[in-house]
Amino acid sequence: MGKVVLEVVPTKHKLPLAKPVVGVVGKTGSWRWMKPVVDQGKCVKCFQCEIYCPDNCIHVDPEKGAFIDYDYCKGCGLCASVCPVKAVSMVRESGGG
Repeated sequence: MGKVVLEVVPTKHKLPLAKPVVGVVGKTGSWRWMKPVVDQGKCVKCFQCEIYCPDNCIHVDPEKGAFIDYDYCKGCGLCASVCPVKAVSMVRESGGG
């Protein structure tokens, strides 16, 4: 059998993910009763929240920190659970639930 060689190809893109768009049910953030809030003073810009977000609605700016698109965030809490410095906390959505 031949030897398998893997090559890493540099790219400007982090992950091959689709961006959230308005679908048949509209903007899905209205389903949320808890929302993640980022403490920018604690954020170390590690990209963990962005990588693990199942809705691809968190984006990390290397200089400014993590920002959440609440139009599509469903409040699952994965971002808060993977944050190594606990910069993301889940808070009750005002008027929700």
